[in-house]
Amino acid sequence: MIETGKVSAQILRPRRAGSGNNATLILALAFLASALLPLAVRAEDPPNPVCTACHNEDGNSVVPDYPKIAGLDVAYFTKQIADFKKFKRVSEIMGPIATQIADSEIELLAAYYSKQKRISGVVTDQNLAAKGLMIYAEGIVDNAVPACGGCHGEKGEGANNFPRLAGQHASYTNTQLLNFKNQVRNNDARKVMRAIAMRMTEQDMQAVSEYITSLKGE
Repeated sequence: MIETGKVSAQILRPRRAGSGNNATLILALAFLASALLPLAVRAEDPPNPVCTACHNEDGNSVVPDYPKIAGLDVAYFTKQIADFKKFKRVSEIMGPIATQIADSEIELLAAYYSKQKRISGVVTDQNLAAKGLMIYAEGIVDNAVPACGGCHGEKGEGANNFPRLAGQHASYTNTQLLNFKNQVRNNDARKVMRAIAMRMTEQDMQAVSEYITSLKGE
């Protein structure tokens, strides 16, 4: 994390007897100065504790139902939080939480998490992941389902308004696909994902979700 305002203990180490009080005073002043720095200066500090409780400090959640948000594009991250705040994207958990996040803080959170490294997941069903690879790379021609990599990148790295998928929990990805299919999630402005998901079977969704968790995005 950023070291602005922190003073090295080595620098403040007393060099002669009787200097301990001065060192303590300098250290206290340094911490006070750090606390008073504008929030924008410390954009790389650990984020809002409300976020880390579910997503972890580095954005790699360990609970399958909570998404990994590390490495998300700033614009995409910002839009999702804004949609949660306005209840355009419905979530019993994120809706109330998002309303408590100031607009100015959203940009800081987006910048912070965009710089975190996404950790890939572990495939638990190799056969399912193999089928998922075919869908991700080639789509499902008979059902007019395009290749996922066409928008989200060959390695799941994401691009522009299309989010990074690499390493995401299979459970979370599958849930989102079902939400798109069932019109529960409808905050995709161009309705692309809703149209695609409606042409996928539940097994298709499970397969591609299993494959996506193995991607490293690089």
